[in-house]
Amino acid sequence: MLGTSLLTLAAVTNANAEGYPERPIGVMVAYGPGGATDFQARIATLSSALEDKEGKPVSIGQPIYVTNKPGAGGRKGWNWFASKAPKDGYMLAAYNVPHFIAQSIMFDTKYNVDNLEPVGNWGADPAVLIVGKDSEFNTVKDLVDFAKANPGKITVSGAGKFVGHHIAHLQLAKAAGIDIKYVPGKGGVDALKLVKGGQVKAGFNNLSDAARAKGDIKVLAVADNERHTFLPDVPTLKESGFDVDDSSVNFRGLMVPKGTPPEVISYLAKTVPTMFNDKKTQGKMKQTNSPVKTMNRDEVKAMWAARAKSLPVLLNDLKK
Repeated sequence: MLGTSLLTLAAVTNANAEGYPERPIGVMVAYGPGGATDFQARIATLSSALEDKEGKPVSIGQPIYVTNKPGAGGRKGWNWFASKAPKDGYMLAAYNVPHFIAQSIMFDTKYNVDNLEPVGNWGADPAVLIVGKDSEFNTVKDLVDFAKANPGKITVSGAGKFVGHHIAHLQLAKAAGIDIKYVPGKGGVDALKLVKGGQVKAGFNNLSDAARAKGDIKVLAVADNERHTFLPDVPTLKESGFDVDDSSVNFRGLMVPKGTPPEVISYLAKTVPTMFNDKKTQGKMKQTNSPVKTMNRDEVKAMWAARAKSLPVLLNDLKK
């Protein structure tokens, strides 16, 4: 009897996977509307419902809609996703690395690399150090010199605790030997507003957001190993004399909860990168200064594993 039940369950699961997807698919974004993750998720999924001349899906085959669950630097949404989201392939989530991995190390979260499954990556967005357009600081050295002369007087905004922005902040503080105060905003949009409005002296934010807002701010440096084509005149922090690497670069893509049928994961792993590589999608990404880095499921799994190994060491070192 038990064997018959298991066979029946397997048959139903396979049937569901074979018919997938039959309706629109949701993507949970753990940040508010208008931020880089939300903005890019909507662009990255533009081609989800496209069909070829024979009516066959070009990528996923169903429209994708975005639902936002912001709060606590992403923790609110990802906690919900890992513990309560349906495991049928009809609710995906946008991931941010190093964010969710660092948070699972530093906080008691319901999510970690072991209960989430990546299906594809669309971008890699470095953190950049920014100040208001009327700021007295024109270089990183200007800011560091002021911080050394005025310990604790420099406030630096970012999208939340132990997101890429916070990690870049901690790396700069240690590399420069300065006392600067981190002010977590309610996502990247809020953190950018704090800089524009002068509520903080500086901020770390997404390169994509900063590039679009460069008329209202000054970008002092990029927290990456090399300069970026969208901001070719902006030096890296390393070029500016401070040993900050690419640990804070924000990888973005789509994932499902562990326990999603393997056939559904395989289907998504095959179709999601195709969706990200759509010509119009790539053009829209470039047009909006959104750095693209398409990776398949195996490449993302390797990236997650590498970050899960390196981040505990880095975070422990930054606490010293």
